[in-house]
Amino acid sequence: MAATMYGIPNCDTVKKARVWLDQNGVSYDFHDYKKAGVERRMLEAWIDAHGWEVVLNRAGTTFRKLLDADKADMDAFKAVDLMLAQPSMIKRPVLEYGGKSIIGFKPEIYTAEFLN
Repeated sequence: MAATMYGIPNCDTVKKARVWLDQNGVSYDFHDYKKAGVERRMLEAWIDAHGWEVVLNRAGTTFRKLLDADKADMDAFKAVDLMLAQPSMIKRPVLEYGGKSIIGFKPEIYTAEFLN
């Protein structure tokens, strides 16, 4: 099953996910969305599947530095615009495979999806 991981290479969580995939023999392509960008349709698909609250990285420095006015009245449309403007606000990593996606990295979720 071919997979694509979307993220930023120097992110610690992305590094952990990549190590897990490598150690468990899961092949994947890596898409650096800081360099290569991300398409609106992809963000919208991830939000449709998981909700903007999951896809938008509100714990990160980039989001926390936003003005309160930019954070107010958040909805899916506003979240997509923020993530397109600042890809660092996308929770990392996003792993797409077999028509599915996983947002973030938890070893137990990767194990359930790829080893069971």
